[in-house]
Amino acid sequence: MPIATPAYKRILLKLSGEALMGEDSFGINRTTIVRMVEDVAEITRMGVEVAVVIGGGNIFRGVAGGAVGMDRATADYMGMLATVMNALALADAMNKQGLTARVMSAISIDQVVEPYVRPKALQYLEEGKVVIFAGGTG
Repeated sequence: MPIATPAYKRILLKLSGEALMGEDSFGINRTTIVRMVEDVAEITRMGVEVAVVIGGGNIFRGVAGGAVGMDRATADYMGMLATVMNALALADAMNKQGLTARVMSAISIDQVVEPYVRPKALQYLEEGKVVIFAGGTG
């Protein structure tokens, strides 16, 4: 079967953190994340540049924290950190499947992920790397 011609050169894929749970009640389901990575790999093989924004609802839901008396800003920060955790898990799964993934965050955690710098993100995309945005870059 011939490879389809993609309609777009570059896409932004939004993945729900809750989708990472699969059939589990929380956390990251290994089978689910592997399937997601296989889908992304198929798109990249078509020559499409892929950027991913990932949620954190499988780890922490900020609105729920605020509902039980937590400061809203604190709950939001915790949710942003949950997106970083999911992004790291997704990048790890991608790298193990032969994709090159880079995680970029609006929160400065330089020892863990790269800071979001637009020209650098564009460079990675042009190099065929998958860029995963976390920590408030959504």
